[in-house]
Amino acid sequence: MKEIERKFLVANDDWKKSKCIGQRELKQAYLLREEDRSVRIRITDNMAFFTIKLGSGLTRSEFEYEIPQGEANEMIEEAGLACLHKTRYYIQHGSDTWELDVFHGALKGLLLAELELENEDQTFDYPSWLGQEVTFDSAYLNANLIDRLM
Repeated sequence: MKEIERKFLVANDDWKKSKCIGQRELKQAYLLREEDRSVRIRITDNMAFFTIKLGSGLTRSEFEYEIPQGEANEMIEEAGLACLHKTRYYIQHGSDTWELDVFHGALKGLLLAELELENEDQTFDYPSWLGQEVTFDSAYLNANLIDRLM
């Protein structure tokens, strides 16, 4: 499946005044991290997912499969993987739902907002809290943010 996604830094706390339609705690680790591909394990609530991402930039291929949470934790532990911890807020802005990640631990203070699009040319309203776009900056891929934990 193709995923078209724009990613931005969050410039200020105005997002807290926006309509939050949900939130969840996420823990994720990477079995493979290369320039144009990654294999991720993500645990949230009582669910876990095994995700393969291929490509770079605005449009990437993503294949995601639900796996037992116990097996996900076991893979992370046995492989000795570093984990990202973040709270994801689902923020309604106009007709769009933004995913806003607030990172914890060594990445505390980093906030990223993502919007999934139907096509690369899709327009959208920019919330007042959006900062610099980092869609094409690989330093802000979660697979690369993990380096800051080591």
